[in-house]
Parts: sequence; structure tokens; C-alpha cells
Amino acid sequence: MKNLPRSIPSLFALLLLFTYTVVAAEDRPYPQIRVTGEGVATLPPDMALLSLAVTRDAPTAAQALEETSRAMRDVLAAMRKAGIEERDLQTEQFAIHPRYRDEPAQVKGEPPTPRIVGYTVSNGLSVRVRQLESLGAIIDMSVRMGVNQGGGIQFLNDDPAAAITAARTAAMQDALARARTLAAAANVGLGAILDISEQSYQPRPMMMARADTVMAEAGAVPIAGGENSYRVTVNVVLALEQ
Repeated sequence: MKNLPRSIPSLFALLLLFTYTVVAAEDRPYPQIRVTGEGVATLPPDMALLSLAVTRDAPTAAQALEETSRAMRDVLAAMRKAGIEERDLQTEQFAIHPRYRDEPAQVKGEPPTPRIVGYTVSNGLSVRVRQLESLGAIIDMSVRMGVNQGGGIQFLNDDPAAAITAARTAAMQDALARARTLAAAANVGLGAILDISEQSYQPRPMMMARADTVMAEAGAVPIAGGENSYRVTVNVVLALEQ
């Protein structure tokens, strides 16, 4: 080391200083802004998903099954006659359950003994109704044909792609508008977009109050269709120019 030129230590020190400066520059956070935008688009429903069930009780499982099957065959035949296509009829649940009754214990102080006294058979049916004007009549007909459980209704859209696209566009516009407002308030400029992500989009049918109802045949169950809302949320990161 004694024979090294005096400039070598100075060169080492300069290199160390340069390395520290580069690392410090890399560690320094780049000015940026993160915003979240939300967009919503609505559509009137064009079909409904109806959940129905036939349930029968009988002393034996075989008898309960026979009675349930007979009623469901009548329901399916009536659905086809009403114009419901095979692709829109689907069994969704089938169950056989024993029914119990507690018998008094033979020995005093003992708990009662459960005894099977019959069976319950349930056969569920999912029906997609594409002609909403007939929905009320179909519900009324299904009850008259033997349906005695269910009745849940979901109003859907066969193709919500356009509404989802509109919600995405609105969400992005909302995010950029928020970024411009914040940047102006902070007296800084906006740079390039660094990242875009869609946090969530869940098109969920939601009932909304409306004055009109889905037109139904005279005497049928009155049905309100409302509107479906499709919601999209986006996260956007932009650079800041100071």
C-alpha cells in the first residue's frame, strides 16, 4: 500500500460517493398519486331465474318420493306447455329426510327416544324465464300444479357486457377526474399513468323501486322487474410533475 499513488484513495472515495448517490436516488420515492374510481351502469332485466320446489310428507320414503315425483312431472309438463325450453329447466336440489318424534322414555329419568314417524322428500327446480311478461302467470301456474316451497326470484340480463364496459369507462373517468382535482389542489402536474388495476367488478342484480311493473297476464302474480346495477372499481397510479 505504501507504493500506491496518492490518487488511488481519492478514486476509491469518489467511487463510494457515486455508489451512495445512486442508491440514495433509487431509494428516494418517486412522486406519484394513487386514486380509485367507481363506475355504475344499469340495465332493465330481460330474464328471471325462478327457484321452485315440490315437497311431500308420507309415512314411508317410497311413498313420499312417489308423490313428489308425480307432482314434479306435472310441473315440468306445465312449464313446457307454457313455452319454457328444456335448457331453461334444471333440477337444483333433491333431498330425502326422515321425520322424528320423541317417545317417552321407558325408564324414569332417561331422555326421550326419537322415533322415525315419516319421511319428507323435496325436489327443487330452477326455471329461467326469458319472457318476463309471463313470469307472474308461470308462478301462479306452478303453485296450482303442486309447487309448495321456494319462490326465490333473481332478475338477470342475458348479456350484460355492454353495461359492464360502460361501468369500466365511467370508473376510469372518475379516477382521472379525482387525480386532476387532487393535483390541482396540491399545485402539481400530472404525469404518465404508471399502473391501472381493476380491483373488483361484481355485476349483482339489485331490485330498485320503479313505478311500473313487468306486465303480467290478468289474475297472475304481480311482479316488479326494477333494474340491475353493474359496478366496477379501478385503481390508478399516476406520476406527479413538480
